[in-house]
Amino acid sequence: MTGSVNDFVVKIATVNGTGSASANGLLMKALFRMGVPVTGKNLFPSNIQGLPTWYEVRANHKGYMSRSGRVDVMVAMNAQTYKQDLAEVSPGGFLIYDSTWPRGDVMKRDDITVLGVPLAAMCNEHFKVARVRILMKNIAYVGVLSALMGIDREILKTLLEETFAKKPKLVDSNLEAIALGYDYAMKHFSCPLPARAEKMGDNSGHIIIDGNAAAALGCLYAGATVGAWYPITPSTSLMDAFQAYCNQFRKDPETGENRFCIIQAEDELAAAGMVLGASWSGARAFTPTSGPGISLMSEFIGFAYYAEIPSVFFDIQRVGP
Repeated sequence: MTGSVNDFVVKIATVNGTGSASANGLLMKALFRMGVPVTGKNLFPSNIQGLPTWYEVRANHKGYMSRSGRVDVMVAMNAQTYKQDLAEVSPGGFLIYDSTWPRGDVMKRDDITVLGVPLAAMCNEHFKVARVRILMKNIAYVGVLSALMGIDREILKTLLEETFAKKPKLVDSNLEAIALGYDYAMKHFSCPLPARAEKMGDNSGHIIIDGNAAAALGCLYAGATVGAWYPITPSTSLMDAFQAYCNQFRKDPETGENRFCIIQAEDELAAAGMVLGASWSGARAFTPTSGPGISLMSEFIGFAYYAEIPSVFFDIQRVGP
């Protein structure tokens, strides 16, 4: 049997662009609030909306945060990758999938337990708007995991209230989705699983932060005042975080005027040029991009090197070459 109390890996297979990031973040933050050392890894292949993506959460009571090479619980939300996801589950592990469309002929392995939950059917019944149904299906699998893995529902509720403090109506729909998943799992499965979470404290004195947000905070403390960028996954959240920090710390306290400049360029090459121009004028400037973007910036990167213009380029890499 793989996985044990506060020592497990959960992997979630979804479709790019379906809003699963919020659900996955909610799951990881809940474990963190329970005092369990936890880390998350977003696996971004070089693809576009509608194609596969994965998110992996490792919890370990001893604080081991590197990837373990095993998968104790797989949440398979993408029919395109069912075969691959099934094969990745470690012997003795568990696979959860949306059984609105039963796949008993595909989801077969003698050495793991397959749990079908009709997530789409439940959300279609309880929510009217098509986009809301898609988003709530993701939140519903958090409810399933809450039942199966002992994740504190009160902490989930608190996190949702904090997240949607300015939009309280969204809290109710998210809590309803969590309840749908939780109640179904409690009724149909033996809960909790051997791989489960138990409170270890509250992680006082620690924070949970992703690499892009940490990089943005570094830019702030380093004195950066100019950011130029062209959106590309998975670098976009770095500039989003920098803007949020600047709105808090880079405004004139008396006039409210911005003491920073963020420009969304028309392409990657233009973003690089803006960084060089700002740096040449004496500002501290940077741009975040990914592998393809770095390739498109090559002319200005070479120019910055030969002209000795200080500038910062973040290459937020995807999975693969």
